[in-house]
Amino acid sequence: MKEVSDNSTCDDSEMKSNQTLRAKFRQDFLDTLLALRDKQVDIVMYESGFSSLKAQYITSDANFNYLIVENLNTAIGVVPNAIIRSQDLPNLIEEGWREERPETNDSTSVTYNPNRGIPIDQQRFRLPIYEYKDHILYLTEKNQVLIVRGETGCGKSTQIGQYLVDAGWTKGNDSPLVVGITQPRRVAATSLAKRVAEERGCHLGKEVGYSIRFDDCYEPGTTHIKYLTEGILIREMMSDPLLQSYSVVMVDEIHERTLQTDVLLGLMKKILRKRPEFRLIVASATVEVETMENYFTEDGLKTTNISIEGRTFPVEIFYSNEPVADYLKASVDAVIKIHETLSLGDVLVFLTGQEEVEKACETLLDYARGIKDNPDHRKMFVLPMYSSLPSQEQLKVFDVFPRSVRKVVVATNVAEASITINGIVYVVDSGFVKLRYYNPKTCTDSLVVVPISQASAAQRAGRAGRTKPGSAYRLYTENDFKNLEPFTCPEIRRSSLAPVILQLKALGVNNILKFSFPSKPPEYNIITGLELLYALGGLDDNGHLTDPLGLQMVEFPLEPMFAKMLLISGEMGCSEEALTIAAMTQVQNVFVQPSSGQRSIAARNCKHSFAVEEGDLITYLNVYNAFIKAGKVRSWADSKYLNYKGTFKSSGSPSRLLRLLRLLYTRPRPPQWVIFIEVLHTTKEYMRDCTVIDHRWLYELAPHYYEFGTDREVLERKLVDKNSK
Repeated sequence: MKEVSDNSTCDDSEMKSNQTLRAKFRQDFLDTLLALRDKQVDIVMYESGFSSLKAQYITSDANFNYLIVENLNTAIGVVPNAIIRSQDLPNLIEEGWREERPETNDSTSVTYNPNRGIPIDQQRFRLPIYEYKDHILYLTEKNQVLIVRGETGCGKSTQIGQYLVDAGWTKGNDSPLVVGITQPRRVAATSLAKRVAEERGCHLGKEVGYSIRFDDCYEPGTTHIKYLTEGILIREMMSDPLLQSYSVVMVDEIHERTLQTDVLLGLMKKILRKRPEFRLIVASATVEVETMENYFTEDGLKTTNISIEGRTFPVEIFYSNEPVADYLKASVDAVIKIHETLSLGDVLVFLTGQEEVEKACETLLDYARGIKDNPDHRKMFVLPMYSSLPSQEQLKVFDVFPRSVRKVVVATNVAEASITINGIVYVVDSGFVKLRYYNPKTCTDSLVVVPISQASAAQRAGRAGRTKPGSAYRLYTENDFKNLEPFTCPEIRRSSLAPVILQLKALGVNNILKFSFPSKPPEYNIITGLELLYALGGLDDNGHLTDPLGLQMVEFPLEPMFAKMLLISGEMGCSEEALTIAAMTQVQNVFVQPSSGQRSIAARNCKHSFAVEEGDLITYLNVYNAFIKAGKVRSWADSKYLNYKGTFKSSGSPSRLLRLLRLLYTRPRPPQWVIFIEVLHTTKEYMRDCTVIDHRWLYELAPHYYEFGTDREVLERKLVDKNSK
């Protein structure tokens, strides 16, 4: 057995050595392609211990540019002695990105990795956060709450969890503990988990796992680092209110201040008061440090903060001399002026929505075609970027272009923090963003164009300083900037609160007004949320969860109205259809809509082929049934311009919801009141020798000690007794 073990160790070492050489050779190959394509050299010779390369740039009689590549190892993906057309180079260069970015669905989270050519275990030591490792561990040990302000790209999302595990924070007395890291988006949770699992050299779902809605990939007792969405962690608290299985929770991307973020922070305060050994880390690139510190210290929780610098270069800020009448036209004019007067560097433009992005792209494309044959101007390549854009088109913004071509990316606020585009030197900031606001009077949501915050303006400007010094052009005056709100309005102040109220009621928080939110929600929003839940039958006259309907609604990871729909669908004889529609509505963009051209027209025609007079929900039902009938084949989904990844995931959701629905109707409900002989405290608390009782018996047997009824009924009885005396 020992001999086998030694051979195995030798094989592993040799394999790692080959991987290192392969990675270095791959990077050299990509650098060679870039140099040849940009005509910086005519011929390259490269020798390494792993392979060799000889490449030459030539021009054929047909004016096609070629590369002749000799002795190229097939592991790179190109056969030896290959002849490569220069038109195909972007596809080969694209290979340098493919391993570093996750697949995307309804949003994008991609970061350029300048260290992709070196082994993954060594990349960790080159991250800016590595210098702060000991400081982070020390501050975590000495404080209950640590606020980490780490710039984009510093490595906080992937490294802090690993530092904590290596320092022993997952070693429990009876069983292993977990370091939980929350993310506001599902795609971020899964992609980060994959990356960290790769860095740890383990299979995803073992030491490193994730948990998102309708998708769990972790093993209790084995998983030490767990990425999950904020909503999932709140749902876990319904069965484990004090999160006894966690030693540390890190709430990442706190600056987004989503609805679930604020609820989670309020619940964390309760846990920290009950569990002094528990630790909370709050992290973001633009976290409100002072606000967060005050929020936790007001309850006597020991709190501190640390700032981590990222890979940034200085960015020069330019303001408009006077307010612009049309920020869309001004943005286009600014790009044209930059292209005609300034040196090398790509441009990133921030607008508010898909319609504006497409309109700006159309205008810039017309300009680009007009200067195509003008020798006095370099060529321009224009690309859109917004969340509902198909993933293949989203990834085009990372393509590398020749030095003779300037890339212009026109984007919504998705490019503020979710992605990092290499090569951006100039940023054009319109100064506006589109946010969702809830109107409690009409109980409807609206997308409203509003001025950005100072924090968002800083995030946008920072996009220009990732790889070299840059410039940001703000299409508003400096005085207007000073008058902007410091931070974006938290989502809890502009959202329907019905789902939040339902969750908090299930967690035992009956007085919502007294709950410690980081930002107090408007009272009228709370009132309308209570009214909706009462109308659905989830709350009784006293504001408590009804049994069984209200308690069952909490079990579903859906909006209260969808939960009620599923619970009563059996009475209507349409459970199968209701389950399918509920699953499909969780896909943000069922239909893929290319930005322009013939594909855009074809996509609209395909959408019309599924549409019916009864409306969108029945259309989604038709899409789902057709997808299942076609065998869930990607080629079919692509030909119909459907979001394959989202639709495929939704195809498993009805069965999960159906299992939950059956469980709620078949499992016996635990009794509310019991008497017991003894309580055992182990990893959990257990009552032994229990018997069900009626709680009214307590009042009958000892009326001098117990009081029976609601607080109001008890008070009324006391007043009656007092007056009678």
